[in-house]
Amino acid sequence: MHAIGTLLAGLVQLFILAMIVRAVLSWFPADQDSPVRRIAQVLDRLINPILRPLQRLIPPIRLGGSHLDISFIVAILLAQWIILPILHRL
Repeated sequence: MHAIGTLLAGLVQLFILAMIVRAVLSWFPADQDSPVRRIAQVLDRLINPILRPLQRLIPPIRLGGSHLDISFIVAILLAQWIILPILHRL
């Protein structure tokens, strides 16, 4: 069982890294045909199925004329504080 827990914990950590990379990529404009844009689209396909339920529960924070989506921060905290400790005990 320990090997399964370690494998799953590694996958969760890769997912957290993917969310962080996607957040950083969102700060930079990218042309439609750029490799950065393609990487961001692949990451969106991986991340969005997990984040959509959180986005429905957590409204974006208004900052002047824009909105700040904090669902990825909540997802990272949930993974770090709840999911990873459980997986490390397997």
